[in-house]
Amino acid sequence: MNPDSVIQLRNIVKRYNIGSENELEILHGISLDVRRGEFLAVVGASGSGKSTLMNIIGALDKPTEGSYILDGTDMDEVGDTQVSEIRNREIGFVFQNFNLIPRSTALKNVELPLMYAGVSRQERRERALSLLKTVEMSDRADHQPNELSGGQKQRIAIARAMANDPAVILADEPTGALDTKTGRLVMDLFHELNRETGATIVLITHNRELAAECDRIVTLSDGRITDISPGTGGYTDQEQENAS
Repeated sequence: MNPDSVIQLRNIVKRYNIGSENELEILHGISLDVRRGEFLAVVGASGSGKSTLMNIIGALDKPTEGSYILDGTDMDEVGDTQVSEIRNREIGFVFQNFNLIPRSTALKNVELPLMYAGVSRQERRERALSLLKTVEMSDRADHQPNELSGGQKQRIAIARAMANDPAVILADEPTGALDTKTGRLVMDLFHELNRETGATIVLITHNRELAAECDRIVTLSDGRITDISPGTGGYTDQEQENAS
């Protein structure tokens, strides 16, 4: 395992309906490393295999063939119970539709992964309040999701994703349900977190403009990686020139 790689995928194949007449292979030998602290985008059209790959990276599904090492752990060698623990501890999820608990406050939503991790009530409250401050949502701590705008909900979701200081934040179309201005604010927050906390972020998106802002862009087509190219890392061309 390369110590600089938090994710290491080798020859990942995913098939469904194995052995039946309608057996279908979605991923055809995906190999990819994601470096610690990297902001990586995975782009592709519908049907390219993005969701299947995301489910494997997120430990929501297992590959049919190949190996997946997450932060030093070979995911093929752990049982279902341990997979759940690793998923809660090592992966923070940010979804297009937020997936917040409707009748729980923003604070309780952010506390949830900490509760599953066995963190004491006082410690998880302090950690959740700190994270809400990080995403500039301290004043909404006692609000329920139906009292929040889309952008505010996504900020709460990002705080929740960071709760256990995960090895990877996996963001699946995180701006898809937001208007352009609010989506811009959410992307700016991801860049800020990546730079200031060193968070490793994998962005799954069909939006190539957003992908171009990341450190690297991985393009999927028909279940294969067809291109890996550099992005701007969130900087403008002028900022990159100044930095160099």
